[in-house]
Amino acid sequence: MDLQGLSRSELVRYARHIALPEIGFEGQKRLKAARVLCVGAGGLGSPLALYLAAAGVGTLGIVDFDAVDESNLQRQLLHGTSDIGRSKLESAARRLRDVNPHVQVVKHDTKLSAADALGIVGEYDVVVDGTDNFPTRYLVNDACVLAGKPNVYGSVFRWEGQVSVFATKGGPCYRCLFREPPPPGLVPNCAEGGVVGVLPGIIGSIQALETIKLLLGAGTSLAGRLLMFDALALEWREVTLRRNPACPICGDHPTQKELIDYEVFCGVAPLSERGDVGVAADVPELDPVSVAARLASDAPPFLLDVREPWEWAVSNLADRGARLIPLGELAERLTEIPTGRSVVVYCRTGQRSLDAGLVLREAGWTDVSNLRGGMVAWAREVEPGLPVV
Repeated sequence: MDLQGLSRSELVRYARHIALPEIGFEGQKRLKAARVLCVGAGGLGSPLALYLAAAGVGTLGIVDFDAVDESNLQRQLLHGTSDIGRSKLESAARRLRDVNPHVQVVKHDTKLSAADALGIVGEYDVVVDGTDNFPTRYLVNDACVLAGKPNVYGSVFRWEGQVSVFATKGGPCYRCLFREPPPPGLVPNCAEGGVVGVLPGIIGSIQALETIKLLLGAGTSLAGRLLMFDALALEWREVTLRRNPACPICGDHPTQKELIDYEVFCGVAPLSERGDVGVAADVPELDPVSVAARLASDAPPFLLDVREPWEWAVSNLADRGARLIPLGELAERLTEIPTGRSVVVYCRTGQRSLDAGLVLREAGWTDVSNLRGGMVAWAREVEPGLPVV
């Protein structure tokens, strides 16, 4: 056997891999030569990046543009308390180099977009989707299909997780399963809906396992299968998937041959940028700076916070006259909202407040606006440093 290609240190480090017939010396060299892109360095990105680095995947690309927040630490084990405020990319790279100094970490400090996705994805052998929003999921899927790269998909929400492998040769893609995104706000993200901290570790570890199998060509992958996990019941279910011949991106006669604007496609772009917004057009959006100016005027609007009490306890705009009425209680508490003033509604990111604005419009309020981007945007543009969970 030609033992060139792995140093003595690597032979020791990967000894338990090399002892496996399915990996061996040659398989470990394949892992060393492999390039894997992890989209996201958060809940799913933490276990998958840690295990891929420990396994000896030679080049790990990490895409992220966020900073470590204290609320991340319940599940994002790449980062620690000392990393709060630091770039997730820097925190992840430091941790991964400590896990395995033989691995090269490539940092992509960007919010993946249609402008750069194909260029980045094309540099790697396998792409692992660790994102938590629909625009990026569809973007990653379409980029993988167009670039011919396998897409190891995972998602988590509250107590449930899903994992599969998309965009393999002859296999289904994410669009075959979910041709259209759900209506905006129908499925809350983890920040608004919550997630048990252990769950991303379970799903992310399976993503890492599937990635390793793909790189080795070993075993049977989850291509053509969707694995679903219910953590509360501790039950696994499996659904068989097939490629849709009419799929717009991977079908027999694809109608989409390039990347598109996925914020618009998923209906989460600002209302002013969306052409078909239906009843939502009845609730105009105001940016945080404009709202702050109106609050300082002689006729300030009534500021309505529709978040939950625990979110209000972390940070609120009470000093600017805001009142808390959670969205679930709004219909029964309409009498608490003045009828002779303009109303600006806000939540964490702007979706719950849009729903609240529609409730007010249907109940007869005419001068109602939605704070674009919610408290997250307010903290970024008006009160930097304001904690938002």
